[in-house]
Amino acid sequence: MTAFSRFTPLSASLPATVPFVGPEAIERQRGLAVRARIGANESGFGPAPSVLARIAEKSGEIWKYNDPENNALKVALAAHLGLKPENFVIGEGIDDLLGLIVRLVIEPGMPVVTSLGAYPTFNFHVNGFGGRLVTAPYRDDREDLDALLALVKTEDAPLVYFANPDNPMGSWWDSDSIVAFARALPSTTLLILDEAYSETAPEGSIPSADALIDLPNVIRTRTFSKAYGLAGARVGYGIGTPGTVSAFDKIRNHFGMPRLSTEAALAALADQGYLDDVVGRIKAARDRIASIASANGLSPLPSATNFVAIDCGRDGVYARAIVDGLMEHGVFIRMPGVAPLNRCIRVSAGLPEDLDLFEAALPKVLKALN
Repeated sequence: MTAFSRFTPLSASLPATVPFVGPEAIERQRGLAVRARIGANESGFGPAPSVLARIAEKSGEIWKYNDPENNALKVALAAHLGLKPENFVIGEGIDDLLGLIVRLVIEPGMPVVTSLGAYPTFNFHVNGFGGRLVTAPYRDDREDLDALLALVKTEDAPLVYFANPDNPMGSWWDSDSIVAFARALPSTTLLILDEAYSETAPEGSIPSADALIDLPNVIRTRTFSKAYGLAGARVGYGIGTPGTVSAFDKIRNHFGMPRLSTEAALAALADQGYLDDVVGRIKAARDRIASIASANGLSPLPSATNFVAIDCGRDGVYARAIVDGLMEHGVFIRMPGVAPLNRCIRVSAGLPEDLDLFEAALPKVLKALN
């Protein structure tokens, strides 16, 4: 296959990469139909009826570009969290914001600290801008704050990534530990505190909205893709000081946010009663996933997210065989990609009928493997 001859040396050296292979691609590759979509940490419970009504009501305005300043959503988020509109940047999901942050901070060869096995899309962006990943192993299936801090100081790293609650393990830290970590970082190191799963986290694990708002070297990222049920709308936001947040205006796609996505996010934010109901349903689904795992001799890990990591007791080869075997039954799940985390599989919270399929298929798959 012939490629254009004047790509940059950096881009030419990179492999074509999809950080997460989607269920649609698996269906195409394997000729199998997904019957239970419980692998991508979406919300099978969907958005609130009020959100769907808002989308329908505003659909005739699809011909218009969105407000490039995203003012309405910034104002709504500020009211919801007790901050100011200038504390927010809006993006096409957290993934978009991660790419912008890396672009703002990293030049080729610069060290970037993260955990070994943490969210791979962040690594994708770092590689794409020529950064040098420096990783700390997980400790007891949690990101190791002490090790991350030590690496930042040793490497004089300008950027560090940390997710709380964590993907892919579902673990979490208490808010006091997170605040202490952030305040111990050098002022020249920007912390990405990824809080994609903040709505499902236990009390005391998420710092208050104003706890870190005085630190210009902290960006907290959140999303409407998880508990709010809007993964397909691609709405994420960052929280930081006005000076830090305003830097995004230098490089972001000002017309990137779809108009209907913003309307959906505004309606979702206004319907906190529905959010509370979904969080309860997610907890019930996590409990059921854990029960299914235990009944089959596997070990579910405690989770603060909308998924459960399940220790399969062996290695990544065995865990991959379970993932592939479940797909033979139409049950789509995923697994961490790096040892020793890849001894686990990861199952997203889903509707009762999705978990019925998982419960029926898992013992068949395990029996075939043992």
